Amino acid sequence: MALRVQNNIASLTANKNLARTVTGLTSSLEKLSSGFRINRAADDAAGLSISQKFRAQVASLSVASQNATEASSVLQVAEGGIEQISNMLTRLKELATQAASSNSDGNRTEIDAEASQLLAEIDRISTSTEYNSVSLLDGYGTKSYSGCVDTDVGNIYDFDIGSATTGTYTASYNTTTDVLTLTFGSTTETATLTTGSTITFSSLGISFKTTGAFTDTNGSAFPTFTVSSTASTFQIGDTNAADKQLTFSISSVRKSDLGLTSLSLATQSDAQTALTTIDTAIDTVNTIRGDIGANMNRLSYAQANLQTAIENLTASESVIRDVDMAMEMSNFTKNQILQQAGVAMLAQANSLPQAVLSLLG
Repeated sequence: MALRVQNNIASLTANKNLARTVTGLTSSLEKLSSGFRINRAADDAAGLSISQKFRAQVASLSVASQNATEASSVLQVAEGGIEQISNMLTRLKELATQAASSNSDGNRTEIDAEASQLLAEIDRISTSTEYNSVSLLDGYGTKSYSGCVDTDVGNIYDFDIGSATTGTYTASYNTTTDVLTLTFGSTTETATLTTGSTITFSSLGISFKTTGAFTDTNGSAFPTFTVSSTASTFQIGDTNAADKQLTFSISSVRKSDLGLTSLSLATQSDAQTALTTIDTAIDTVNTIRGDIGANMNRLSYAQANLQTAIENLTASESVIRDVDMAMEMSNFTKNQILQQAGVAMLAQANSLPQAVLSLLG
């Protein structure tokens, strides 16, 4: 074995290995103290990129879950108001039944007075039921149309565009054949007018009722009109896609929209007519309440799905980014032992050149 004093190769090798051990020990300390396998991009560039995407998605889905919860709260508040309106309609049915009988001839005035107060309360609840200062029961998210359909065209009513796509619709009416043609984009649909019936354009989602032939009241047999939507959209996903959003509306339950504006129980004949009117109003409210319940159930499932997605994505991010504490502790213990051995061997390597002194003695 050659003895040299200018370069201590053994010492350099021991120092190199000790430096590597110290680096590993420092890395283990960082991972164990932070709980993360990836603390900087250098640890795992690809893994960091993927885990950051998972983190952003989980954060977005967490807010989406909150949105679903608030949407459900909107529906719960709305249903609470509609429940009271439903109860009042039931009471109106009782009063109408009582007033329709001859045994109530002496107290119909009092019965009609109570009915009037109930109708006023229906309107008050429908306009005062709010969520976050937004009214819910007088047409929440209801579609509307612009254009003077009601004033330009006589003999039509209940113009319903609830299922129509937003946009501009053009129309032409053949007065000879009583055929109305509606066009939206590339979709054209025709219907033949039948007096006293409901005219439905199923493909376009438009319907209305007639009392007779169309009459031109303002220079246009049937004007162009535009359907716009104020339906409330709730973001229940992490991307701007239709299947990541839930849109619903709540129809108005004001007495005018329930057909109760002219309801009277002042006479036996009025009360008998009111029975049918109230039944129709009850059916309308039940339909609206059923839609609310359906949307609540849908939101419940959507929220459960969001929670599952959050759980699974968090688990995926954890696999990539979190440290395996048991394995890392094993590495830490190994590096501790190697550090102690490395320091001892470096001391031995540094003392090797001293053997040359024995040759000079």
